[in-house]
Amino acid sequence: MTIRGFFGEEDALYFELELITSEGLELPVDGMFDTGFSYWLAFDKQDVDALGWELLREQTMLTARGVFKFDIYVGRIKINGQEFDIPVHVGRGVPEVLLGRQWLQTKRLVVDIPSGTLTLGE
Repeated sequence: MTIRGFFGEEDALYFELELITSEGLELPVDGMFDTGFSYWLAFDKQDVDALGWELLREQTMLTARGVFKFDIYVGRIKINGQEFDIPVHVGRGVPEVLLGRQWLQTKRLVVDIPSGTLTLGE
């Protein structure tokens, strides 16, 4: 399965995904691929309450903006029709939905700006 992405401002790497609430409602969002983020997915705390996800634990992390505390939730998302249950980092001040490097453990990222190609696949 290959996921096609698109380029944003300053050639930011974006992929469409759906956040799935505990009731099964799918909320479409664009996630920016952030190679500086080590985990699966992150977003701002103000957006988590509506999802009904289970809180697992807290984690303190060093980020580019300093030391931050994140709540880790069990989240369900869908990318290109495939569902994933993953740990999701939720904190204050996360500027947008971020996809992190853990996706690269099982998927190959291809970025070719001159040809307009952006894919995440097998």
